[in-house]
Amino acid sequence: MLLSTLNMSNRDELTLEQLMETLSQEHTDQTVIELLRNYCLQSTSYDIQKKGMEFLYINGFYGELQQLIDKNNESMHCSNREWAAIYQIFIDRRLNRYTPQELFHRINQFSSDEPELVCLIEFARVTVFYQMNEFSNIGNFLAVQPKLFESIDDKLLISYFNIRLYQLLLTYYLTRNELIMARKYAYRILNHTTNTRTKVNTHIKLGVSYTFDTYQQGMFHLNEALKLSKKHNLTANIHLIEQRNIPFLSAHFNRVEGITSTDESEQAHIEIAKGNNAKALAILKKVSIDSPFKEYYMGLAKQDKNLLLQSYTNFIEKRSDYFFSRLPLNALKNFKH
Repeated sequence: MLLSTLNMSNRDELTLEQLMETLSQEHTDQTVIELLRNYCLQSTSYDIQKKGMEFLYINGFYGELQQLIDKNNESMHCSNREWAAIYQIFIDRRLNRYTPQELFHRINQFSSDEPELVCLIEFARVTVFYQMNEFSNIGNFLAVQPKLFESIDDKLLISYFNIRLYQLLLTYYLTRNELIMARKYAYRILNHTTNTRTKVNTHIKLGVSYTFDTYQQGMFHLNEALKLSKKHNLTANIHLIEQRNIPFLSAHFNRVEGITSTDESEQAHIEIAKGNNAKALAILKKVSIDSPFKEYYMGLAKQDKNLLLQSYTNFIEKRSDYFFSRLPLNALKNFKH
């Protein structure tokens, strides 16, 4: 245990960064993560109690994070309670406990002179924008981000904030159809994170980024995501990859032999790839056409230019998604030939 690994008299005088450096001299990276996972909950250092929340968040230890939030809520230090309130927003957003509007209201209650807390407030705000598919608002964050980071001295905290930033930029550049930039940040995430869920989601986005390039590259990343998900028993991710991501990419490239899906939209997509438009249409008539993807599938099945145009418009106007807007746009171009 960490308590016996470090000298009892000085361990709470060390910062989280110093603790990590000390432990790294004798342990593997994964062991260090596990030791610090427990220590963040035990430490009596007010600084580690605060920054430990970021450590737990970035490494995907959400149960322990809630415990540390609760501990900080009882702190005699106002700063610890404020940090806890922001991390509670991150947890609540992940669990969809509140609407984006309710989260914005809570975020706007915050005002702080602490550089780290100011940065966390901005991360909270921009993540809610993403939840609402308002990707254009990333510009406001990118304008202030360098100045925010410059004000923070803690190198470990900055390294975690950089992972958060890379995740935002991956999504931003993917939706803007700037694939070289998107993939650059994807590989930075993979090289820096120890969070399995983050790696899985990054591989999924990398796989999807090859929708208009090569089937092999796309499937390579989806299979990497699937292997990681199975290794760590991430059942929700396994379902998403097997029933939606792989069927989508396979149908898009007309590689549907042996491909099935429990998702009705992707069932229709598979039938379209097989040339069974009537069967696809029968499937789609049973589902609500409530997304640009479903409009795209319906447009393909019915060979309807207006539906494809509607899908294209909604990808742009409702989701600011210039990447996937290429699906109906390419289909419309094919009508002209």
